[in-house]
Amino acid sequence: MEAIVLLGGPGAGKGTLAETLKKHTPYIHVSTGDMLRAAVRSGSPIGLEVKACMDNGQLASDDLILELIKERISQEPVDAKFMFDGFPRTIEQAKGLQTLFSGINGTVTHVLNLVVDPDALVQRLCGRRTCKTCGAIFHVVNMPPKEEGICDLDGGELYQRADDNEETVMNRLEVYKTQTAPLIDFYTESGLLHNVDAGNPPETTAQLSLEALNA
Repeated sequence: MEAIVLLGGPGAGKGTLAETLKKHTPYIHVSTGDMLRAAVRSGSPIGLEVKACMDNGQLASDDLILELIKERISQEPVDAKFMFDGFPRTIEQAKGLQTLFSGINGTVTHVLNLVVDPDALVQRLCGRRTCKTCGAIFHVVNMPPKEEGICDLDGGELYQRADDNEETVMNRLEVYKTQTAPLIDFYTESGLLHNVDAGNPPETTAQLSLEALNA
């Protein structure tokens, strides 16, 4: 079992990059954000706990995230290749992944760190709008819908997620800086980190990422 990791602050473009890499590589996209949002939609006790964290721009606990990851990868063959989007987010999660992989002959081969100016991240996130029906993402400046407030794909209502307002975005960036940024040093020391300039258009970021994976 192999895996690559996509690192980068909120709004750096990990999800967009993952969608492109899925078309050109055998990696299975595993988004902890998607899994957490699914838990919220379920209305379960864990989902309610997750919702409170997300609304405040905080991260779910390491134990919860690792349990979700363990369950997800157990659904695939032992020779599967995964692309982790938004995981690990802390040193403890990275160590937990190492422990998990050590028991199943798994290995992380590349860590792509998407580098974007923090001010650009705030602009990206605060302008993001999400479809209530299908989850498609638009942006009021960079990718506006054909009709304001309406999803191009299914006509669903577009809304600003609670964790995409400016105050929460600033908090998310601070959380990233203190809890996730140390992973850059962690993976640099292991020789796995590849910095990718993600201030470019998505197609350029994707090309740079594919070059890094083939390096």
